[in-house]
Amino acid sequence: MHSESYTISPSTSYHLRSTNCPLLAIGTTTMRALEASHGKPGTHSTSIFIYPPYQFTQVDALMTNFHLPGSTLLMLVSAFCSAPQTSHPFTTFSNSLLGKAYAIAIQQKYRFFSFGDAMLII
Repeated sequence: MHSESYTISPSTSYHLRSTNCPLLAIGTTTMRALEASHGKPGTHSTSIFIYPPYQFTQVDALMTNFHLPGSTLLMLVSAFCSAPQTSHPFTTFSNSLLGKAYAIAIQQKYRFFSFGDAMLII
C-alpha cells in the first residue's frame, strides 16, 4: 500500500471532534486519512492498509468510485461493507452485497477507475 500525505486544518479537526453527526468520507484517500489521524490537525502521512475485518472508528459512510478487482482500494471498500456482526469468513465476494452491486455495475456498463461512476455506501 502506498503512502499518502494529507492535511487536516485546526477548524476541520475541531468540527470532526465536536460534532456527533455521522461522517461521510468522499473518497478512499479521505477515508484513510480520517481513520489514520482520528481527526488530529496537521500535515500527516499514512500508509494504513485497510482490509477486512478492519474496525472503522471514524467514518460512517463512504462515497467512492468502482475499483478494480484485486486492488487495495477494493479491499478497503470490502472492509467498509463488511458488518462484523453479519459477515461470515467464507462469504465470497460475488455473494456479498458489494459483489452484487459490482455485478449490476458491470451489467449496466458503469465506468470504473478514478473518473467513473460513483457509489454511496451507508
